[in-house]
Amino acid sequence: MADELKAAILSSTSGLRAQSTRIRIVSENLANASATSSVPGGNPYARKTISFAQELDRASGVSVVRTSAIGRDQAPFPAQHNPGHPAADAAGYVKLSNVNPLVELSDMREAHRSYEANLQVVRQAREMMGDLIDLLKGR
Repeated sequence: MADELKAAILSSTSGLRAQSTRIRIVSENLANASATSSVPGGNPYARKTISFAQELDRASGVSVVRTSAIGRDQAPFPAQHNPGHPAADAAGYVKLSNVNPLVELSDMREAHRSYEANLQVVRQAREMMGDLIDLLKGR
């Protein structure tokens, strides 16, 4: 039984790391949601995306989650007519970031809930290990 509890802790710990990375990426997106280019006609901040993969931890034989890729969203940049802006192109249009704050906040909430769920699994498994040790000691 202790091996299964250890496996649960290892698997949940990998989930904690993955969701922590996801929260960091979402935070970067939110922080740069209103960023524009520093040069006229240039591209603004592009939304970052994150992908996860399941892999087998060879040392323990436990299935874990890892970050497989951090990429850039290929969605087009919305443009706004603002000829006086330093990043405006020759036609007076400024490319805006393709970050949608509502989507990012939704992702943040989902990542936070997943993080909390993984943390609760770790807590429960540790508590069960302590109870198992107490049982084996004969208390």
